[in-house]
Amino acid sequence: MTTYLPRLVIAAPASGHGKTTVATGLMAALSRAGHTVSGHKVGPDYIDPGYHALATGRPGRNLDPHLVGEDRLVPLLLHGAAGADLAVIEGVMGLYDGQLGTDGFSSTAHVAAVTKTPVVLVVDISHASRSIAATVHGLRTWSDEVAVVGVVLNKAGSVRHSDEVVRALAGSGLPVLGILQRDDGVSAPSRHLGLVPAAERADAAAALDLLAAQVAERIDLEAIVRLARTAPALDGEPWSPDSSLVAPVETPRPVIAVAGGRAFTFAYAETTELLRAAGCDPVVFDPTTDEQLPDGTQGLYLGGGFPEVHAAELSGNERLRAQLRTAISGGLPTVAECAGLLYLCRSVDGVEMVGAVPADAAMAPRLTLAYRTATATTANLLGRPGETVTGHEFHRTQLHASPGDPAWSFGNGLVDGVATATLHASYLHTHWAGHPQLAGRFVEAVRRATPAAPSTDPGRLSLSKPAEPVDPLRHHGDREATAGLIDFAVNVYQGPRPDWLENALAGADVSRYPDPRPAAEAVARHHGRDVADVLPTAGAAEAFGLVARLRPWRRPVIVHPQFTEPDVALAGAGHQPEHVLLRPSDGFALDPAQVPVGADLVVIGNPTNPTGVRHSAEAIRALVAPGRLVVVDEAFLDDGAETLTTGDLTGLVVIRSLTKLWSIPGVRAGYLLAEPEVVGALTELQTPWSVSAAAGAALVACSSEDAAVEATVRVARIEADREFLLSGLAKLGIPHVAGSSAPYVLARPGTGVHAALRDAGYAVRRADTFPGLDESWVRIAVRNREVTTGLLDALECIHQARGSRWDSGTVALL
Repeated sequence: MTTYLPRLVIAAPASGHGKTTVATGLMAALSRAGHTVSGHKVGPDYIDPGYHALATGRPGRNLDPHLVGEDRLVPLLLHGAAGADLAVIEGVMGLYDGQLGTDGFSSTAHVAAVTKTPVVLVVDISHASRSIAATVHGLRTWSDEVAVVGVVLNKAGSVRHSDEVVRALAGSGLPVLGILQRDDGVSAPSRHLGLVPAAERADAAAALDLLAAQVAERIDLEAIVRLARTAPALDGEPWSPDSSLVAPVETPRPVIAVAGGRAFTFAYAETTELLRAAGCDPVVFDPTTDEQLPDGTQGLYLGGGFPEVHAAELSGNERLRAQLRTAISGGLPTVAECAGLLYLCRSVDGVEMVGAVPADAAMAPRLTLAYRTATATTANLLGRPGETVTGHEFHRTQLHASPGDPAWSFGNGLVDGVATATLHASYLHTHWAGHPQLAGRFVEAVRRATPAAPSTDPGRLSLSKPAEPVDPLRHHGDREATAGLIDFAVNVYQGPRPDWLENALAGADVSRYPDPRPAAEAVARHHGRDVADVLPTAGAAEAFGLVARLRPWRRPVIVHPQFTEPDVALAGAGHQPEHVLLRPSDGFALDPAQVPVGADLVVIGNPTNPTGVRHSAEAIRALVAPGRLVVVDEAFLDDGAETLTTGDLTGLVVIRSLTKLWSIPGVRAGYLLAEPEVVGALTELQTPWSVSAAAGAALVACSSEDAAVEATVRVARIEADREFLLSGLAKLGIPHVAGSSAPYVLARPGTGVHAALRDAGYAVRRADTFPGLDESWVRIAVRNREVTTGLLDALECIHQARGSRWDSGTVALL
């Protein structure tokens, strides 16, 4: 099979010349220019591919002959670049630097030669001028198998400086594709294992936007594409995960819990592709925030990352640690690489961990970074006696115990990790595309395993547990905002009502029975719809009550976390709704596949739910199915983005409310939009005159042009105040949902903070009455900066009084 794939390798004379900056910037700039770009990295590195993925919107891939074998490089390149029109391959170290003692094996030049890929050199010219031309000449002529086709000059001190280098290069015949000034580079912060992963940087996306713009301005993208198109066609079949040694499983698919989040960012994309192809269902969970393994877990994969950096968060999740300890000791098939090994130890630098491996780990004085050829000494979960695999080590910790039979032997008396029939934990990173039998054996064990049981260990200390509400489903924020407390519990807009709204309310004719038709006509004009699509209601609560009685629902489903009015309405109509729980580890994102196929009623808030997360209109429309009604609560969707009020309403009911944005909680004013047949059936169920004269007047006034202008102002103010609150929470290190688009933020400061804030004079909304959340969460309404500063100061005082870190997860869940 012959495949034409435009491609370039981005290389350098040595490390530190700016390969990652230029390669990632090119990927981002080319993507923004309309290309579908596939990002690849020479070598075993996990961190750079994370930036590549952010730049391209596709998984970052690795090309390493030591890990996967020379013969798999082209197949893996073709697999990773499937559907792309351009591949950018970032090199490693200097162009010809490879595994020591092997004459450049696994070097950038080696990969470029095997994949027949032209090379663009990135050269730091900050400490030389004409000598750069000699360096480039040497790199270009060193090997006939490597085609150097262009140069990017980095860190130029001035135009005069770069002009001198360009003149020196003129005789080489190589084009200078771009010049980056010394102050142009956008670099990622570093720590003991190199760059900080993109997943741990809140500013990564913004920095990438700046870098893409600078690269597009200073590097000739058209020339880059032309050079990429000079790459010859490749012969070979794309690698396929179906090459796993295990035949796919029929349904049900065993669940394999895969560690993710900020503490576990090291993974090769092909690992989960192999598991999925073998018939398993890899489900990502975050050990810093998720208190349980995914439901039905029959296998556990803990990859690499930085558990030593996030030790406090990992240790603070006591409930998950207890479940893991019990499950692993009970025989749950578990693979743990490097960070996974540390997490399973008794402790890391004195901080308590899972304790499934009887060893302690601590930071070491030197970094361990090496390619390894490893041999299995015993029959265990992954290995067979005498079997040899290739891998690499990359860590700055060491174990201070010999926990049992080693996972691998490196020769010369060096051994690594611990292995049993159900556990394989080691420092060694392996690439399963190069050793698919490892994936096969893991899957075989998973098939035979019993799902992990939920933990019964509460695993959490509290300052003071709030009293249980009489009925959690009927608990409301107004019960929190009692006299004497500053109100962050009720998310009603804090500001005077506009004069035109006050006048409309004052002028409502209460001397006669109300007529909802003017309100329906005003709402229809506002949305550009037929009046037959509109039904005014006494707030969203009445709308949910009407929907609950619309049909004899067989299988109603509510997507949670969600406000509880739909539960109350369905229960009152004699139904028992099912709950689909969105996970914090997924950023509370909606996956339409989570909703049962047989559901005939689905209720979801967008972003009218306690998380404030806004789901895409496309994802919600994907829930629409024959015989099913999808009800979307858009009460807080005030900016109109991702609204379902436009377009086809078949199978949809969209509910709106005026309560919060217009500061009229005492006026129950709302409406719903649906196809005429549904509106007609709901109208038949509506109590006559349920929409009061005041509510009708508010609907008319808030559908006017004056309202559209004022709404824009209010939304902008809410956004600015929300950003201030988010920034303050981040500075304090309080876990929170950073992607809220509602007039509140869901935060996770830990159990007891709700009560402690009340003692400090602040009311926030408890979140444990919402299905899917517990008492470690609180919902904080958006307020102005002055009031919010007081709340943040109170939170900092509570933190200092505790004398420890916030105990529930990462700084931002989205």
